[in-house]
Amino acid sequence: MNTLYRYRGNLCYTYSLHCKNYSAGVAAAFQLEAPIPEDLSWRKMCNTPVSYLHAVLQLCARNRTPIQGKACHAQAIRFGLLEDTTTSNILVNMYSKSGLLSCARKVFDEMPARSLVSWNTLIGSYAQSGEAQEALSLFKFMQREGNSFSEFTISSVLCACAAVCYVYVCTQLHGFAIKTAIDSNLFVGTALVDVYAKSGLVKDASCVFESMRERNVVTWSCMVVGYVQNELFEEALLLFHRAQIMELEHDQFIFSSIICGCAGLSALIEGKQVHAIISKTGYGSNIFVASSLIDMYAKCGSVEEAYTIFTGIEEKNVVSWNTMISGFAKHARALETMISFEKMQQIGLYPNDVTYISVLSACSHMGLVDEAKSYFDLMIREHNLSPNVIHYSCMVDTLGRAGKISEAYNLMQGMPFDATASMWGSLLACCRFHENLELAEVAAKHLFEMEPDNAGNHILLSNIYAANRKWEEVARARKSLKERVVKKERGKSWIAMKDKVHTFMVGEINHPRIAEIYSKLDNLVEEMKILGYKVEIEHDLHDVEESRKQELLKHHSEKLALSFGLLCLPPSAPIRIMKNLRICGDCHSFMKHASSITQREIIVRDINRFHHFRNGCCSCGDFW
Repeated sequence: MNTLYRYRGNLCYTYSLHCKNYSAGVAAAFQLEAPIPEDLSWRKMCNTPVSYLHAVLQLCARNRTPIQGKACHAQAIRFGLLEDTTTSNILVNMYSKSGLLSCARKVFDEMPARSLVSWNTLIGSYAQSGEAQEALSLFKFMQREGNSFSEFTISSVLCACAAVCYVYVCTQLHGFAIKTAIDSNLFVGTALVDVYAKSGLVKDASCVFESMRERNVVTWSCMVVGYVQNELFEEALLLFHRAQIMELEHDQFIFSSIICGCAGLSALIEGKQVHAIISKTGYGSNIFVASSLIDMYAKCGSVEEAYTIFTGIEEKNVVSWNTMISGFAKHARALETMISFEKMQQIGLYPNDVTYISVLSACSHMGLVDEAKSYFDLMIREHNLSPNVIHYSCMVDTLGRAGKISEAYNLMQGMPFDATASMWGSLLACCRFHENLELAEVAAKHLFEMEPDNAGNHILLSNIYAANRKWEEVARARKSLKERVVKKERGKSWIAMKDKVHTFMVGEINHPRIAEIYSKLDNLVEEMKILGYKVEIEHDLHDVEESRKQELLKHHSEKLALSFGLLCLPPSAPIRIMKNLRICGDCHSFMKHASSITQREIIVRDINRFHHFRNGCCSCGDFW
């Protein structure tokens, strides 16, 4: 008894000294989370020294204070408490949450006896830290030793594998879960949905989701996020509407993802509806949801509304600034882009590589060569950022669009890494615009090797030959295209009307109102001709008669979409058209004249950027 009394006294005295050395913040946190009555004496606390040690270790875990935790660990070793499984488990947890996984593993390996909690704690920690291989190896070790497992064990290993897309391992774990009859467990099912979705196996994720008897908000989030990440935006919207009908609770992850889905579809109406739900549920103040809303409005052509959301954010972070700067860049708002870049730094935030991509992109779209060079230099010199392939791609595009083809080519040759297909594609497109046949052939040669099945490269080179009236080379290029059995992506445009999206191809004949659309287009062209509009046949590079070229250009998909919009939308409503390819020169001129005649704002989003047509002018300044 005397020995035990001395042991408790020494331990109590050590703890009292240790607590006195605690930082003020830790002590305050401990008092908040585990208040001690004022009349509680040290003698009373000494009756449960082990419990007190556990409480201090748990406090260290919560506050991520490994130094104090190590001091407790030392006392536990001194008094032989590591024989106790619970004490060792709490130490493993403390080190894991403090980011010291090697220390956690050392404690785990030295445990004389381990419980299920021991295994789950370390496996879960490996999973949360992204160390999938360690989590999987530990699970295999657990199985070899014949230890029991739980649904938490399986779900943790699945989450670890999901992060690195170990598809084969995950399917094995799925089979293991079925065999052990825990596949119907909520956490296991949710983990399976997540891993299949992240691995691109959306059908498998959907099958698991639909088979689950019980689902929580995380399960729904995983499925919605999975659809969005795999660009199945319509499916994501349908699932979200289903959740709405069931009156399920939502979280910031669902809202952020479904807003991204609306952005991907350019579905402004649906995006506004989701925005209304977000405002109603109070998630509008969440920085990630707000950033998603900024992105959605910008991608749907409403950069003013995007800016309204941005100004309403009280504490802006780098993500929100980058999203807004990117939105300005997409809409050719170079001045706003550069002003935002400066304001961001004035409030103490530093631009990162994403920020510079947007700024350089804005310079590219507006032909601001000197400014682009200045930002590229600032990025390296001032902010110590190493330009990546996208930054170089922006610079190549900027130089190429401005007609500095040789300089762009020299930049590509001097890069610290090989040029990508995107860079060669940009150079080839610039060669077409500035009629540089020599470098066009160089770029095309690289593209044919890197993307042998991309028909667009063959078509572009063929068009460059056609523009230079080299019809023999045109025939040879088109023959090569046919021999490779590759298909050119057809141009199409679409316009949202109420709850339906209407899609048009060049020479469209299948739309139910196609006769009205062609009639409206003919009348519009006649009005334009009075004001001096003339079809720019040089933008059609087919070797056909001039009248046929005029007919082909007249029936381009974006013109049909515009005519339909004029038929259906109220006179004051802007017309928003989306296109899967770059808008041609004739259609660009057509839209400028149409905006002047109809007194309507026409917004066209092509594959590269937005064009805002107002009163006969375009936001791009005719440089795109």
